Parts: sequence; structure tokens; C-alpha cells
Amino acid sequence: MEETGQLKRAFIDATAGAISGGISRTVTSPLDVIKIRFQVQLEPTSQWSVPRRDVHGNSKYTGMLQAAKNILREEGLKGFWRGNAPALLMVMPYTAIQFTVLRQLKTCAAGSSKSEDHMNLSPHLSYISGALAGCAATVGSYPFDLLRTILASQGEPKVYRNMRSAFVDIFKTRGIPGLYAGLTPTLVTIVPYAGLQFGTYDTFKRWMKAWNHRRFSDSSQGNESISSFQLFICGLAAGTCAKAVCHPLDVVKKRFQIEGLQRHPRYGARLEPRAYRNMYDGLRRILLEEGWSGLYKGIVPSIVKAAPAGAVTFVAYEYTSDWLESILT
Repeated sequence: MEETGQLKRAFIDATAGAISGGISRTVTSPLDVIKIRFQVQLEPTSQWSVPRRDVHGNSKYTGMLQAAKNILREEGLKGFWRGNAPALLMVMPYTAIQFTVLRQLKTCAAGSSKSEDHMNLSPHLSYISGALAGCAATVGSYPFDLLRTILASQGEPKVYRNMRSAFVDIFKTRGIPGLYAGLTPTLVTIVPYAGLQFGTYDTFKRWMKAWNHRRFSDSSQGNESISSFQLFICGLAAGTCAKAVCHPLDVVKKRFQIEGLQRHPRYGARLEPRAYRNMYDGLRRILLEEGWSGLYKGIVPSIVKAAPAGAVTFVAYEYTSDWLESILT
């Protein structure tokens, strides 16, 4: 009986995680495409951020609005959802694995399967649980993340017609390791990112509940539960904090993923295969050649995307999970 209950709980977490991830990803795809274009551009992304103007030549994208206009003019509206199919194939299993593993880890840490007990875990246990869940989800879905990045960054004319042609070419030329290019910096990125996102989300939820308690303690309403808007605010803040801290690592990850991609020259300098020896070398060279601003290319669309993406994911997960639980129990 207990085993059946655990399987049902895992099914609820996986399904709610997949649905919430799919919704969040589709809604924020345009911002993600713009962010990726900035991150893989070797040239400066704004006039004030140029350490040496002759390093790579003229910039293709120099601002969010300018990039959006360029993509719309050259690739049409569908350009904002380029790479969304592999992104959904990546993010849906990713969030399914992440939320399932997260609940199991929190259940072990709290010694209870109740969500109330999970929310009251100490911050460091919430951080560790989130980081481990993020690592498990990353390894399980990484090839789709790689394909998503390549398809979103290639521009026009296309290097690959679709996800299948990209997969076949990468597998033929670089083998299985090619499908996991950039995995190490991704894991290094995901540990602090997922840890901060889930750790701060739980912390903000505790603060919000405590604020509700103080707010309604002298009221006849006596409603201390967290509203959907408050959950959205908690997710918004958690996504912003995590992305702001971890963005430079994400830039290096994207560079590893598009090494050797033969994009049209109008999209800027190409990154040669094995341009960076390792993650440290990538960080060092970006810093030397592009300055500190190089490590924060795409930070504005990244935060603008990460904040609502985190909020939508958490709110959709909470409500989908409650809905599934109500119809299955």
C-alpha cells in the first residue's frame, strides 16, 4: 500500500513538473532566443561594453529591442520560437525529473512526505536538495538542451533544417561526447542555480506565510494560506536571484555548445571547435577578450525571461500538483 502511494506521488510530481515546464518554456521562448543570440555573439552586445572595438568587428545585436526587430524582420515571428521543439523535449523531462527527485530528497531530509514539513526545511537542506535534483535532471535531458541551443543560435540561412538533421550531424562528426558538449560547465552552473532557485523559493514562501500570519492574526478571516499571486512573487524573486548569480557560467556553457557551428558571417565571428580548453579557460578568455561585460552578455533578457519563467513554473506546478492529487485521491 505504501509503495502504491509512493508511485502515485512520483507520478503526480513528474506530470505536474512536465506540464509546468512546458507552459513556462513556451511562454518565455522569445526572450530565451534573444538571450542565446547575445550569449553566443563574440562581438560586444552594446556600445558602452566594448573593451577593444577591433577585437571581432561590428556587432549583429546591440540591445533587446534591436535584436527583437532584427529577428522579426529576418526570420519572421517563428524565429522567436526557433528551437522550441527540442527545448520542450529538454525542459519537460527536466522539470519532471527535477520535481520528482526534489520531493524524494526533501522527504528523506524532513522524515516526512508532507509539503508543510518540506517548506520548513532549513535553508541549507533546501539548497542541497535543489542542487542534487537539478544535477539529476540535467544529466537526463542534456542532449535536448544542446540541440535547442544550436537551433536557436544558427539564424538564417539555417545550418540545420530540423532537430533530426542536427542530431545526426553531431553524432556523425563528434559522436556521443558531442551530444554532451558543455556538460561540465552546465553541471557547475546548475548546482548553484538550482540550489539558489529552490532554496530561495522555500525561504520566500516561509516569509510570505509568516507575513500572512501576522497580517491575519488579528483578523476574523484567519486565512494564512499563500495565494497564487504570492506564489508568483516568490517564484519571480527566486528566479531573479538564481539567474543574476549564475549568468557568467551560463554564457560559457552556451559557448561550448555552439563551438564549430558554421553560422552565416552576418551573425558575427564563429567559434572554432575546441576554442576553450575547459571552463576556467573559457571564463578567462572571455574576460580578457570581451571584458567583464562579456560574461554578462544577455543578462537583461536572461533575467527578464528567468524571473517570469521561474514564477510560471512554480505556480503551474503547485496548482497542477494539487489538481492531480485531488482527482487521484
